[in-house]
Amino acid sequence: MQTLRTPDDRFAGLPDFAYSPQYCDLDDDDGGTLRVAWVQDGPEDGEPILMLHGEPSWSYLYRKMMPILAEAGYRVICPDLVGFGRSDKPTRAEDHTYARHVEWMRALAFDALDLRNVTLVCQDWGGLIGLRMLAENPDRFAGVVVANTGLPTGDIPMPEIWWRFRESIQTAPTINVGWFVQSGCRRPMSDEVRAGYDAPFPDDSYCVGPRTMPTLIPTTPEDVAAPANRAAWSALCASQTPMLVAFSDGDPITGAMAPIFEREMVGAHGRAHPVIHDAGHFLQEDAGEELARHVVEFLRR
Repeated sequence: MQTLRTPDDRFAGLPDFAYSPQYCDLDDDDGGTLRVAWVQDGPEDGEPILMLHGEPSWSYLYRKMMPILAEAGYRVICPDLVGFGRSDKPTRAEDHTYARHVEWMRALAFDALDLRNVTLVCQDWGGLIGLRMLAENPDRFAGVVVANTGLPTGDIPMPEIWWRFRESIQTAPTINVGWFVQSGCRRPMSDEVRAGYDAPFPDDSYCVGPRTMPTLIPTTPEDVAAPANRAAWSALCASQTPMLVAFSDGDPITGAMAPIFEREMVGAHGRAHPVIHDAGHFLQEDAGEELARHVVEFLRR
């Protein structure tokens, strides 16, 4: 598997993100290894919170939440998905598969870090990957916070705005990741923050992950990933693992999933689920501090 690695100097001086990265080498499922990165905060012996980002962001998305959760005594771990952030970036679209992305994050969380009693916080692709991890490794998890995410099986049509996003990110001559993140927010970002989202992608050769991920989402019942996602739905609907549904009020892509999670997931029953107001798809960017406080309250209960 051919990969690119973003130069370290691209990450120098990022606003509010002075965390030192940590790395491990994982099997790339192609005879080699991938270097996967994460950042963390909080006490090493604190209960772990695993926060998974989505498309086309990276762990920088969680910078507003990490200090609040760490101050509350939790060990906060924020990986960069393969193809994003400081993690290695496969250069061929065919190297990215849904199953591989699930396995890479599973291997990081459970083989490399040996996390147990984990609370998962997941948004966008972080949910598509993380909810599969939860369904397939329930003994490792203590709770889950779903935030602007879903678990498509191809049985229900994707919204038209998602199809427009998929076409745009696949066909744009170059990808301005900061612009895509800003377009998914309700509140303005500074130029410096937008540059932070651009940092992992010096040029378009590094952008195979962001271009490819939308093509991996099941959009028909026959999709290769659909059976595993259906099995995950069955497991999650019956799971007693406590779930908090914390969606924003301004996400046209995943917003319809909030009442479905609340209704279908046993672990979500019997609790009040917050709505994050004046926030878009990237609610961690728009209102990360508010979301973090809801996570702390959920864990303390």
